[in-house]
Amino acid sequence: MSNSQDYQAKLADAKAISGDQIQTPYMPAGIYVQEAEDLARWATKDLAQLAASGLSEHYVTDIPARAGALREVQSMWAEERRDQKDAEKEWKLKAPLAYEYRDDMIDTLRYAFRKNESLLMNVSKIADGSGHADMIQDLNDSAVLARSNPEAMQAIGVDESFWQKGAQLSDEMADLRARANGEKYADNKTKELRDQMYTLLKQAVDEVKDCGKYVFRKDKDRLQGYYSRYNQKH
Repeated sequence: MSNSQDYQAKLADAKAISGDQIQTPYMPAGIYVQEAEDLARWATKDLAQLAASGLSEHYVTDIPARAGALREVQSMWAEERRDQKDAEKEWKLKAPLAYEYRDDMIDTLRYAFRKNESLLMNVSKIADGSGHADMIQDLNDSAVLARSNPEAMQAIGVDESFWQKGAQLSDEMADLRARANGEKYADNKTKELRDQMYTLLKQAVDEVKDCGKYVFRKDKDRLQGYYSRYNQKH
């Protein structure tokens, strides 16, 4: 099966692993997957001896599917991380311009409504506050207020493109901020699923390794296949 098919096949099993059982890879996931696949090929030659010592053959035969599933979700998570980093860079470029346009909108609204205390109070409420989320909301609130009072805006030479840009900028910056923030949240679902898939694979790998190390404890040639080359080097 393909990695994608492995992922779909093992999704329910991975999600069934509860929070206190979930583990995080102690080595790069790609290396762990490759070592797991190597282990499965190695242990296949020893199935009879391993089974005689109590190991379920399913642990060996199921490793390739579990490894493929982990490889797939690791790629998914890596893509999300790349998108998040790209969004952070884009945010740094666009945020100053968004703040500047927000300030321009506030200044324009104050001038347009300078003779209307009620509307000026609304502008002051919009201007109150700070931070990225506040700026994004300010853009949309300013757009709504301007759109609701087109005559006052037209009187100072401002047309509908003024508030349309504000509303559009608010949407764009909100989406960009969400993408930039995505990986910073501890409850990232894709990472959690990656760890669940890793745990599912590790359960099988550990069973096979533990049995292999016991069965071949006096056979150095076969024993070596049940140890991690990565761990031996680090």
